[in-house]
Amino acid sequence: MNKISKEIYINCSISSNRIAVLEDESLVQLFVDFPSHTKMVGNIYNGIVQNIIPGIQAAFIDINQDINAFLPLSELEDEGHYKNVSFDDDNSNQKNKSKKHVKDLKIGDKIIVQVVKEPFGGKGPRITTEISVPGSLIVVIPNQSYIGISKKINDKYERRRLRKIIEEFKPKNVGVIVRTTAQGKNQEILVDEFNVLLKQLKTCLNKAKNKEAPLLIHEDVSMSSKVIRDLFNNQVNNLYIDSKKSYNTICSHVKKVNPLGLDKIHFYNKKQPIFNLNNIEEQIAKSLNKKVWLKSGGHLAIDHTEAMVVIDVNSGRYIGKSNHEENSVKINTEAAIECAKQLRLRDIGGLIVIDFIDMMKAENRKKVYELFKRELKKDAAKVATAEFSNFGLLEMTRQRVRQNLLDTMKEDCIVSNGTGKILKKEIVLTNLENEIRTYKLQNKDMKLDILLHPELITYINKHVKIFKTNFLWKNFLLLNLKADKSVYKHQFRIYSPSKKTFINE
Repeated sequence: MNKISKEIYINCSISSNRIAVLEDESLVQLFVDFPSHTKMVGNIYNGIVQNIIPGIQAAFIDINQDINAFLPLSELEDEGHYKNVSFDDDNSNQKNKSKKHVKDLKIGDKIIVQVVKEPFGGKGPRITTEISVPGSLIVVIPNQSYIGISKKINDKYERRRLRKIIEEFKPKNVGVIVRTTAQGKNQEILVDEFNVLLKQLKTCLNKAKNKEAPLLIHEDVSMSSKVIRDLFNNQVNNLYIDSKKSYNTICSHVKKVNPLGLDKIHFYNKKQPIFNLNNIEEQIAKSLNKKVWLKSGGHLAIDHTEAMVVIDVNSGRYIGKSNHEENSVKINTEAAIECAKQLRLRDIGGLIVIDFIDMMKAENRKKVYELFKRELKKDAAKVATAEFSNFGLLEMTRQRVRQNLLDTMKEDCIVSNGTGKILKKEIVLTNLENEIRTYKLQNKDMKLDILLHPELITYINKHVKIFKTNFLWKNFLLLNLKADKSVYKHQFRIYSPSKKTFINE
C-alpha cells in the first residue's frame, strides 16, 4: 500500500488566513480564519449564570458576548470528550476517575466555562465546565488526577513509558491527557510543555479570582497555530507558508516541541499566489458547489437546510451494465467514498441524511455501509451512523465545532431574501488580491482601477485600510478604488488604464 503524501499550505492575506490540507494533491480540509472576527472555540471565560431552563435542561451563561452562551446541564457530567482516550495501558475504555458531582446552579452564580462550539445562526456559543488547556504533546485539566493516553498510540510499552514519565512530575490535583504526537518524546520536552501549560492554567484561574465576571480569562491560540498544534505531525511531508511573520512564529513553536520537523517547514516567497499551486484555488471553488461529480458520471447533490444536510446520490451520466443492481452498487460505492471526503472537506456537522440509489440485496447495502464507515475513520471529528433505513436512507451525525465551509465563506444574499448565498467580503478581497498578483506576473501595469460595490469600499476603509498601501509597496502598483453600484457585492471588476480594458472579463 502506497504511503499518502500529505502537505499543508497556509495563505495569509490582508482580510483572511486560509489553511489547506492536501493528500496526494487533493484538498481534504480547509480552515478559514478572518483576523477581523474573534474565534471563540477553546477560549475560557469566567461567566455569570443568567438563566436556567429546567424544561430543556440547560443554563444560559453571560460571558460578555452579544449572545449568552448555552450550557447543557448534562455537560456537567459529560464524558464524551474521553472517546479517544483510555485510562490504562491495555487501550480499554475503563476509567479510573470518579464522576464529577453535578453542581446545583443558581442565577447569579459565577462559573468557569470553555467554548466548544462557535456561535451560529443566531444561537450563542456552546460551552462546557470541563475546561482544559491543550498543547502540542499533552492536555492539562484542572481539579483531576488521572492520566489518559491517546488510543492511537498502539504500542503498550510506549504507553507505559509515557505514563511513567507523567507520573514522575504531575501534581495530584492536575489531570493530563497524552496526545499521539508525544510518541518517542523524552521527559525533558514533556516537562517543559507541562510547565508552560500549567502556568497558563494558573494565570487563567487567578484572573477568575481577582477580576470581575464576566471575563475572558484564557484565549486559545490563532487558527494557524492551532492547525500546527493539532495537524502538524509525522504524517505531514511538507508545510508551506507565504507570510514571513507567521513562518517565524511557527518555526519558533516547532523548534521547542519537535525540532526534527523544522526541515518540513518552508517559507514561500514567490510572486505566484501560493494557492495557485496544485489547483488549490480551483479545488476550493468546487468545494462550495452544490453538485459534486463522480468519476463514473454520477454525482452528489448536497443541500443545506435549517435542520439537517441532505446528500442525494444520482446516477447522472452513468450508463453501466444492464443489471440495475450492479450499476447501483458501483455508483453507491464511489459515492460512499466521496461522501466521507466531502463531509470532512466541507466540515459539515449535525444531522446528515444520505439518499443512496436503491439496492435490493441486503449484502450490497451492508457492503456500502461498511465501506462508508471505514472511510469515516479518516475523519478526526466524532461521527455516529445508523444502517440503511426501510426507505433506503442512511442517517448519521457528525460533530459540529465550527461553521461548515459554505457558511464560513458565504453569507445570505439579501436580494434573494436569504434563499441564495454570496461570498463574504473577506473572501472577495482575498480573491481580488490573488487576481491582481496573478495578473502582475505577466504584466507591468503601474496602476489599476478597481470597481467595487460601495458597501465593499466602506468595509475596506473601515477594516482594511492597509489594503491599498500594502499593494502599493509589495507590488509597485497603485490601486484606485472606485464605487460602482452596478457591481454586485460579491464581485469586482479590474480595469487597466494602460490597456484600456477590463482584465478579469
